[in-house]
Amino acid sequence: MAVPKRKTTPSRRNMRRSHHALTVEAYQECPNCGELKRPHHMCPACGHYNGREIIAVEA
Repeated sequence: MAVPKRKTTPSRRNMRRSHHALTVEAYQECPNCGELKRPHHMCPACGHYNGREIIAVEA
């Protein structure tokens, strides 16, 4: 069984983890109502997607 000969230093450990950070979710403005929504998703506020009403949302 393979066993490390030396302890991994905090510097080397942190360099390995440098790509593990969470990314900020992208948002854009809905062209119909102006609310923020995820790209390529239906707007939860007005129910529109790609210029069409997908779900009738009650005001």
